[in-house]
Amino acid sequence: MTIAPDLTAQILRYHHAERWPVGTISSQLKVHRDTVIRVLTQAGASPIIPAQRPSGVTPYLPFIEQTLKQFPNLTASRLHAMVVERGYGGRPDHFRHLIARHRPRPPAEAYLRLRTLPGEQCQCDWGHFGHIKQGQAKRPLMAFVMVLSWSRRIFLRFFLGAHMENFLRGHVQAFESWGAVPRVTLYDNLKSAVLERKGQAIRFNPVVLALSAHYHFEPRPVAPARGNQKGRVERSIRYIRDNFFAARTFTDIDDLNAQADAWVAGASSQRPCPEDAKITVHDAFEQERPSLMALPATPFSCDELRAVSVGKTPYVRFDLNDYSIPHTHVQRSLTVHADLREVRILDGQQVLATHRRCWDKGQQIEVEAHVEELVQHKRAGRAHRDTDRLVHAIPQIQTLLKEAAKRGEPLGRTASQLQELLNVHGRTQMTAAVADALNRGVPHPNAVRMALERQRQGQTPPPLGVALPEHVRERDIAVRPHSLSGYDQLIGDQGDAND
Repeated sequence: MTIAPDLTAQILRYHHAERWPVGTISSQLKVHRDTVIRVLTQAGASPIIPAQRPSGVTPYLPFIEQTLKQFPNLTASRLHAMVVERGYGGRPDHFRHLIARHRPRPPAEAYLRLRTLPGEQCQCDWGHFGHIKQGQAKRPLMAFVMVLSWSRRIFLRFFLGAHMENFLRGHVQAFESWGAVPRVTLYDNLKSAVLERKGQAIRFNPVVLALSAHYHFEPRPVAPARGNQKGRVERSIRYIRDNFFAARTFTDIDDLNAQADAWVAGASSQRPCPEDAKITVHDAFEQERPSLMALPATPFSCDELRAVSVGKTPYVRFDLNDYSIPHTHVQRSLTVHADLREVRILDGQQVLATHRRCWDKGQQIEVEAHVEELVQHKRAGRAHRDTDRLVHAIPQIQTLLKEAAKRGEPLGRTASQLQELLNVHGRTQMTAAVADALNRGVPHPNAVRMALERQRQGQTPPPLGVALPEHVRERDIAVRPHSLSGYDQLIGDQGDAND
């Protein structure tokens, strides 16, 4: 750690002029005592260090150093238990602090500066830029960054999540933006590219292999724990955070991507090229473009395909939302085909529904025709249920309904009216009324109603089909008679006027 010049001057002045000991200088300047000792030692001074008591761990240091040399990753807690068995009586927290000073440090590793040929390599990675609110949903804002290693040309695209389909879309859009493809694409060992790795044995994601076969590039993962091998994309992500995203305002992700495209084409491309400071990144990219491979005739398909199972309701659940389908396809296995704008639901090759994609959560995206068809189907089903219930209660009603249908009467309304009469008058009276209407040759609910009226002549009228108030206080309310004194007063006034 570099020590500020003014702090070094203060430490030397207090030591030489004021004759302060190391502890006093450390406490007054709020620095560690080791820092004070280092400054004085580098200046050739003899620091005044008070005598320290011998540490209780000193007799065990040879054993500790030998053990750490053999087992460098041995934890301090396990090492403390080993020295306690040999007679050490110190506390674990103090022992852990002491062991940190004696644990062997790996030697600093030097790296060569990696250079590539024009058009040879690009590097890509994800960058996390917080979250974005989409209605009730909170989705991660991920930046797909791809950088050409020679010219440092950046491609930047923001997505709502680091899904495999977005990973593929980033590649396709980057290649289309450059109008060409590099020969090698360098990855970190992320799951989107590498499913499993043991030493030099690598199992790539089959979709990434299909992408590389389509664009004819070589996918190449870096060695584990070797972030320096893809330092260009790492520095580019830091550059994006500091020079583009910091204090950036945007309305939605489309606006953010539009601003990103303008920034890549403008400020990012006009910066000096690290390989040659005399030219800009834009100029370096124009020099590199002829060395890149040509694009294939058609782009790689990045659409999402999901097999879904439909329940009893005519909706398909996809990406936190429900999308409507025709009610005739419930309780089936269908396929969802989606991109960033549109969701299509298919039954084999047949397209059942097309919806605009929703990035909210818990929403029902419906086609009005789907809902209307279901409502009409339910109404017809309700009429059939009323008919079945009537026929089961009074078999003669089936004949009445057939005759009514021949005359063109609406069966749904006819069945509904007969059901109301059955609920009020009961099965016995209704059976006789239906038979009377059939004998008269009038298969209509009004004929049944007239027969019921004739039946109740001279009998107790049937109960009205009006429901009483539910609350007892409303049913037992007392009605107060109106006072007639006002009428007497009016009669009296009229008599006085006649006199």
